[in-house]
Amino acid sequence: MLVEEIMKSEVTTLPPTAPIEDALRLLNQHHIRHIPIVDQSYKVIGIVSDRDVRDASPSIFDTKSKSEALKHEIQTIMSSPVVTVHPLDFVEEIASIFYEEEFACLPVVRNEKLIGIVTEKDMLYTMIQLTGTNVQGSQIEIKVPNKAGTLPAVANVVGKRKVNISSVLIYPYNDDSDYKILVFRIQTMNPLPIIEDLKRAHYEVLSPNQMRFHNE
Repeated sequence: MLVEEIMKSEVTTLPPTAPIEDALRLLNQHHIRHIPIVDQSYKVIGIVSDRDVRDASPSIFDTKSKSEALKHEIQTIMSSPVVTVHPLDFVEEIASIFYEEEFACLPVVRNEKLIGIVTEKDMLYTMIQLTGTNVQGSQIEIKVPNKAGTLPAVANVVGKRKVNISSVLIYPYNDDSDYKILVFRIQTMNPLPIIEDLKRAHYEVLSPNQMRFHNE
């Protein structure tokens, strides 16, 4: 999945000379948390968060100081330089940027011009879609040897039951590089027949535990 498929193309922006009070108004008006700061060519030169604006605002009891502080230019509190992404970047790859840098949003840039924005909420929703957890069904985790051809072989066992597969994820198995974990999200509320098929094919099913279904 590409960034352009999940980004918001309508982005609220401000020039660097805008007063902080403009940012406060836009944050509240549009219920957003970040505003990219752009120059006349729409190049991203900074970004301001709701926290930046709050930190720049004096106490609500100090009315005079607050009024003066909010008239300062937004460039005095913006973060710069700004990490950006390209619309043709893969969503799965930029997820690591959100995690490692602890960002809450990333401006999307093409030819040095802002064309969109991706937030951590967009990323979370996309990860839910990619993992298939938004579709009702069951999840099966299987420990398999880490060798070529294993995934299609396991998928073939699942497919014989004519059950749709919502998603497949692959995880490392602890620190043992000889094995990996295949996680199948399938569209059935009773995965027991497939679990039994997998065990008959000599695959080690880690979860769910069959006893749970026998006891229900």
